Amino acid sequence: MNNEPEIKVWDPLVRLFHWGLAGSFAIAYITEDHFMRLHSWAGYTLLGLILVRLVWGFIGPRHARFSDFVHRPEIVIRYLKDELALRAKRYLGHNPAGGAMVVALLLCLTGTAFSGLLLYGAAEFSGPLASLMAGTPGFLAKALEELHELLAHLSLLLVGLHLAGVLFASRLHNENLVRAMITGYKRRAS
Repeated sequence: MNNEPEIKVWDPLVRLFHWGLAGSFAIAYITEDHFMRLHSWAGYTLLGLILVRLVWGFIGPRHARFSDFVHRPEIVIRYLKDELALRAKRYLGHNPAGGAMVVALLLCLTGTAFSGLLLYGAAEFSGPLASLMAGTPGFLAKALEELHELLAHLSLLLVGLHLAGVLFASRLHNENLVRAMITGYKRRAS
C-alpha cells in the first residue's frame, strides 16, 4: 500500500457531477431512439448536471473553479507537447489538457442536449420546447436530427480522448486518476 500523504482535491459535488454526467450520457447514447422516455430523461439529467456544474465552476472550492484549470490555448499546447515528451508537470487539480477537455465536453454535451430538446419538440411534439417547435418543417427536423447525432458522436469521441488522456497521465505521473475521482484524494507530493 502507498503510504504517501494524500490531500482532498475533488469535492463531493464535482465527483457526483462527473459520474452522473458519465452515466447520463451513456444511458442517452445507448437508448438513442429505442427508449425515448429514458433517452429524454437522461438528456434532461445531463442538462441539469451541466447547469449545476457551471455555477459550481464559479463558486465551488479551488479545484472545482474554472479559474483553476481553464488555460489559454498556448498553455494547453505547451502542456501537450511536454506530455508527449514525457516531461509534463504534475498538477494537483486538472492539468491544462484536462481543463481543455472539461470545456470541450461541457460545450459538446450542452449542444447535444439542446439539439435534442429542439428535436424532441419538432419531431415528437413533446418536451419543454414543443410549443416553440410546433410546425417545424420536415427538412428542419431532419437537419436537427443529423446535428443531434453528429454532436452525440463527437461527444463520444471526446469521451474516448478523455479516457486515453486519463490513462496516459495516470501512467506518466504514477497515480490512479480514476481512484482520485472516486475518493476525492490525490497524493500530495509531486
